[in-house]
Amino acid sequence: MKKIVLLFLIFNLLVIIGCSSQQATKDTTIQNSDVNNFDTSPGEVKEFSLIAKNWEFVPSTIEVNKGDRVILNIESADVKHGFSIKEFNVREDLEPGKTTKVEFVADKEGTFTFFCSVFCGDGHSTMKGQLIVT
Repeated sequence: MKKIVLLFLIFNLLVIIGCSSQQATKDTTIQNSDVNNFDTSPGEVKEFSLIAKNWEFVPSTIEVNKGDRVILNIESADVKHGFSIKEFNVREDLEPGKTTKVEFVADKEGTFTFFCSVFCGDGHSTMKGQLIVT
């Protein structure tokens, strides 16, 4: 009788250990799959030249990939302008006749509006462009 009880206890102990081992493996698998879904590869450097003038940015659309380091060389061709992309905490004043370098990492996907952040005349409110991050 004692042998049967002892075997029963050993059997239950093995079942508990086996279940715990499978759960630990499952937890590790979940953690590893989470890590695999996180893209840690560095993006490329994408450099663009823009001109801010008379209520427009040229070019008015910039396309990059998520994770890219974006470098914008922006020249104000006429008066003082500004350049802002709120979602990337970018805001720079653009002095006439000078080139201003703006750098940031495009770490969010979507379409984002960039705009003149310094009043520059009657068409100021229409001075906008798009940053597309895929």
